[in-house]
Amino acid sequence: MSELEVLTVELGSRSYPIYIGDGLLVNQNLLKKHIVGDQVMVVTNETIAPLYLNQFIENFSDDIEVKLVILPDGERYKTLEYLDNIYSALLENRCNRQVTLIALGGGVIGDMTGFAAASYQRGVNFIQVPTTLLSQVDSSVGGKTGVNHRLGKNMIGAFYQPKCVLIDTSVLSSLPERELSAGLAEVIKYGAICDLVFFEWLEKNMAKLLLKDVDALTYAIKISCEEKAIVVAKDEKESGIRATLNYGHTFGHAIESHMGYGVWLHGEAVSVGMCLAAKMSVEQKTLSYEDYLRIESLCRLAQLPTEKPVDMTASDFLRYMQVDKKNTSTSIRLVLLDAIGKAVIFDCADHDLISAVIT
Repeated sequence: MSELEVLTVELGSRSYPIYIGDGLLVNQNLLKKHIVGDQVMVVTNETIAPLYLNQFIENFSDDIEVKLVILPDGERYKTLEYLDNIYSALLENRCNRQVTLIALGGGVIGDMTGFAAASYQRGVNFIQVPTTLLSQVDSSVGGKTGVNHRLGKNMIGAFYQPKCVLIDTSVLSSLPERELSAGLAEVIKYGAICDLVFFEWLEKNMAKLLLKDVDALTYAIKISCEEKAIVVAKDEKESGIRATLNYGHTFGHAIESHMGYGVWLHGEAVSVGMCLAAKMSVEQKTLSYEDYLRIESLCRLAQLPTEKPVDMTASDFLRYMQVDKKNTSTSIRLVLLDAIGKAVIFDCADHDLISAVIT
């Protein structure tokens, strides 16, 4: 078992720890201090349940009443319709305000469980136990919760922080290669927007990450979580610097919405989005062409796509990008780069600039 790493998201009285280590699913001592009552509801999906659910819940003490919700697996189920399954289970089991909801799964489960926790009886206890690389390095940290709408991704939700994040690196051994690569897109993002040294480390160590080298993965998770924790502590509700974490996401969300949720994995769409944003940065003369090629090359090393869907036009992109929640009343808000490791916010009122990059 690897040494336990403990990071903190500094939010005053709502600060919380991120635990990173091997074998943490069965370490209930870490969870115990974050459970406020005697009711626990674990929300997971049909893929994760057979792999990890039993070993996770069997270690709870006898004085804890554990209830389960098992949802279908996939981004297309991240909707209000399936969210209602969580509410119904909470009500049917007469869960009170001291219930602790635990998200055991990837980003979809984490986002939905967090939104249920934020809204059930106006807010109940919530713990994140992410089981994919993408959720471990990004979506489980920072308190963004919500569901998708057919007209836009994550347009219905709330900022609601967990009591802790428990990252067990051993679960990544069962992660499919495509899911691993999708998670690496978010890892690359941190290097691109705020950490040139980490970006250079990724260039040298991508092969180890793809082989699921435990030390390499643990390091990548730790650095990613550290970077996100710093940003969230400065700007919890995305009024300023936190928007830089959306590098590649405005383009990427358009791909996900247009293609149908789950057809492209989130990280795959973000990879293309990062390349498009880097290309636009070159066009705006803020990023060198050489750095653009480095970003594109690193995404390819991670076995990620770098080209938009062949049947998706600039008009398709703009239709979805215009309803992105980060926009102002007159502009599409994008994250561009001044250099690798330095992100900037760019409010683009001229849609022809975006179309030129896409075509």
